[in-house]
Amino acid sequence: MKNIIIIGAGYSGVLIAKGLAKRFKKDPNVSITIIDKNPFHTMLTELHEVAAGRVEEESIRMSLRQIFDGRRVNVVTDTVESVHFTNKTVICNKNSYSYDYIVIAAGSKPTYFGVPGADKYAYTLWSYDDAIKLRDKITNCFRLASSESDLDKKKKLLTFYVVGAGFTGVEMVGELAEFVPISCDKYEIPRELVTICNVDFLDRVVPTLPEKLSAKVLRRLIKMGVTVKLKTKVVEIGEDFIEVEHEGEQIRRESSTIIWVAGIESSEITNKVSKEIPTSNRGRLLSDKYLRSTQDESVYIVGDNLCFTPEGEKMPVPQMVENCEQSAHTAAHNIYSTISGKGELEEYKPKFHGVMVSVGGRYGSARVGTSKHMFNLPSFLAMFTKHFINIVYFIQVLGWNKIASYIKHEFFTIRNKRSFVGGHFSNRTPSFLLVLLRMWLGAVWIFEGVMKIVEGWLKTPMLEGFFGGANSWFNSIINGTTSDAVTSATGSTGGEVVEKVETLIFNLDFLGLFKAIFVSGAELAKSTVADFAFKLDIPLMNWFIDKIILPNDWVQLAMQIFIVVSEILIGLSLLGGLFTTPSSTFSIVLLFMFTCTTGLYLSSFWMIFAAIALLFSGRVFGFDYYTTPWLKKGWKKIRWVRRSYLYHD
Repeated sequence: MKNIIIIGAGYSGVLIAKGLAKRFKKDPNVSITIIDKNPFHTMLTELHEVAAGRVEEESIRMSLRQIFDGRRVNVVTDTVESVHFTNKTVICNKNSYSYDYIVIAAGSKPTYFGVPGADKYAYTLWSYDDAIKLRDKITNCFRLASSESDLDKKKKLLTFYVVGAGFTGVEMVGELAEFVPISCDKYEIPRELVTICNVDFLDRVVPTLPEKLSAKVLRRLIKMGVTVKLKTKVVEIGEDFIEVEHEGEQIRRESSTIIWVAGIESSEITNKVSKEIPTSNRGRLLSDKYLRSTQDESVYIVGDNLCFTPEGEKMPVPQMVENCEQSAHTAAHNIYSTISGKGELEEYKPKFHGVMVSVGGRYGSARVGTSKHMFNLPSFLAMFTKHFINIVYFIQVLGWNKIASYIKHEFFTIRNKRSFVGGHFSNRTPSFLLVLLRMWLGAVWIFEGVMKIVEGWLKTPMLEGFFGGANSWFNSIINGTTSDAVTSATGSTGGEVVEKVETLIFNLDFLGLFKAIFVSGAELAKSTVADFAFKLDIPLMNWFIDKIILPNDWVQLAMQIFIVVSEILIGLSLLGGLFTTPSSTFSIVLLFMFTCTTGLYLSSFWMIFAAIALLFSGRVFGFDYYTTPWLKKGWKKIRWVRRSYLYHD
């Protein structure tokens, strides 16, 4: 039995554990254990969103049990105290674990550069707990200030300092600046009483960005009401003050909230480990090109703990998420190759694709591309890229479950328009307002089905005339001929008589894949909504109808019965609010099928839009209120569903 221990369930730890579990899926002689003090994985890059009240706290945490459900990974919730490399043992608070291979992925912690009082009085932003504490602190400052009569005390409560103007500092102060006007309105506090100050010893904000982008970020912060103090050294931090030095002058300001995001160093356990294996600046561990410790080949180092300078580079790999992801992949491959004897060891050759910073939920700046060609993105595309990258990461970690949650938190439940698309996607309309629409759509579907029964759809093959009449009508318009008394099956109702064909509006051919045809059954000036019809002419669909359905009466009859039964079942489902989502989905599918075969009058298009609107509304005054939670609970118990993350919480 080969035992692999992974210390830390951060970005690298989770990905390497999943990578190893996939590679050793069929090997019972390999045991994989991941150890972390928390039972969840935290999205550290999104902490500022919770701290400043943009999204709920559950949006930044992912259960380790859910992540590794159905996988051969042992999740241990414990605090690692030390690692004995000579006898290959990991010592934790509760237990000890032996290993054959160990991965150090313990992440980082804030570093204070010896500033007096910083570790005691400043708030940090480097963990899930940090974000919650800071959010509660900021909210409480506004709550207390709203009832404080002493102006000096009120101003002190409303003075916020963010120390550090790198990525985390700018993102935190940007979120805070966006949150302040909202809190001022809520607690009836004049905005001019609030002070937000960003302090850093650097000469520009986010120096990793090009100077042009740094300048844009600075202008954005100033526009949001942030006072930015650069080339300013923090001298001391107290319980209710911060003392800084700028151009030789020391200045003390009262503040009840000082946020420290000025830098990081390796975590406690990594610092302990660094006393036994080679290390570099701030406790980062030295590795060879295969990500093994330069002293011990059974020790692999990834993520923020890694100190490795790729060939041709002057600086070690940066402590960023992309390094965590790529180093995890390389380490997983090399551990697998070493244990299984399959394949060759892979050198770590990271390819970084740029950096981006968000300043609140609406504005971002990014420089992306490849090592040979980098380019700047405008704000909208920068924010779009940020969300896209997050979704790509979530696909790797928790699949659909987390993607659905992320989209919900970032777009569908966002409040105060704190998104780069504003509040346009936020679900502000109460779902109970859709109940009558749902019932009306259901009633229309039942009516359609019943009328087809009356017309004899369950007894006699009728599709040849149904499709043929519609095609003749459209063709007569396209060819510029008059087709009197052409029986048209256009629309889901069928059987209308068109006395005179008048207008072809457009007939667009899309590379031979399909045609979009839009016509009116009357002169354009005299047309009503009921005269306009739209059809998608798809050659593949036409072939299927002409070769499979129409030549066989029994196939026609089977298709007719299917359509009738579907329409009635959809109608009953929508009326009762039972299985509303699949019924609405199937409504869209059925209407699309009608559009591709007979065409659809504009007067029937409301059914498509209604079905889209009703996709997630069945729990309001419907049986889904009772059945959906029960079904979700049962669905989630299925092993392959949990393993594939095909559910949402």
